[in-house]
Amino acid sequence: MKKLALVAFLLGLFGLVSAVNAADKDDPAGTWTIRSKIGTKAYDQTLKIENKDGTITGTITSGQKVTKIEDGKFKDGELTFTVTIAAKDVKVTAKYTGKVDGDTVKGSSTTDYGGKEFKSDFEGKREKAKKE
Repeated sequence: MKKLALVAFLLGLFGLVSAVNAADKDDPAGTWTIRSKIGTKAYDQTLKIENKDGTITGTITSGQKVTKIEDGKFKDGELTFTVTIAAKDVKVTAKYTGKVDGDTVKGSSTTDYGGKEFKSDFEGKREKAKKE
């Protein structure tokens, strides 16, 4: 009887650990390399995300330009955020929406540049944490 109780306890513990790992696997926190495509042109960006109870903060880097993420949210595997910059005295706003699956993210962005909208798709991979 004690062996059966011990086995049941261990199976329950492993199940709990697996459930916690499954919940963490889709947490978007970390550093991501994302590739966006507009038409035939592709460009890479670095996305650094922090997640606190579904509120997303961080930055996105394109070339040498680092921009703060605004209105970031994460719920049910869906990541959304906005980025705003000024380019040649024009306000440029990009709204990103993506689905996180483990260490990958896929989605799209809509960029408003002076009243004209441009849509693009993106895919990204999370960088693995460096071991010290």
